[in-house]
Amino acid sequence: MKGARTLRTLGLIGGMSWISTRAYYERINKLVQQRAQPMASAPMVIESLDYSRIAAAKNSDDWDGVASILVESARKLEAAGAEGLVIAANTMHKVYDRVAEGISIPVIHIADAVGEAMAEAKCESAALLGTRFVMTESWYRQRLVSHGVDLLPPDPGDVELVDGIIYKELMLGRVTRDAERALKSVITMKDKQGADAIVLACTELELVVDTDANVLPVFDSTDIHCRAATDWIFG
Repeated sequence: MKGARTLRTLGLIGGMSWISTRAYYERINKLVQQRAQPMASAPMVIESLDYSRIAAAKNSDDWDGVASILVESARKLEAAGAEGLVIAANTMHKVYDRVAEGISIPVIHIADAVGEAMAEAKCESAALLGTRFVMTESWYRQRLVSHGVDLLPPDPGDVELVDGIIYKELMLGRVTRDAERALKSVITMKDKQGADAIVLACTELELVVDTDANVLPVFDSTDIHCRAATDWIFG
């Protein structure tokens, strides 16, 4: 079409879980359609991994094994024509450096995208909700802190609760009222503890958290990552 803008091709490592991968695909395409023209769609190369392989390695604390799976996928996507890459899962960013070093195209880090959005919103204090790896380990927290965000320390009870909801329910496609109530209670408590906002640092948590109707503003990592990916597609 004359005058149509050339969009860059995005690679997406998915399947972690397939539920969030579906959300990424739908959201990025809707954003592209809104910004380009009604017949536009996002140029994407996607590999949906078998999460059972990753889960087995993760549960054995074999992060080298996890990294190998993701690096192999990233190289496939680059060879297939991807010009940039997203990893469609927060926890898998634990091996981000290995993936980024293994390919020659840029990888959009989800925590950097969230941190930039929080800095733009002038949010200085937040509580982080995600898997236990995201909530307790420094590799994710330090990315947000580097953008000027002060994070509440993780509460062991919250870590166990939220991690259990993610892996025992949401990753399996189960969405319950009990989970919704539990997350609402956690967010209410974070408000009382002085947080200015909540970071949903798991791509499935939006299934049980109403991002528009809570006592605190919610920074949804899935939505923010998709917007950052769309910005990259448009160059």
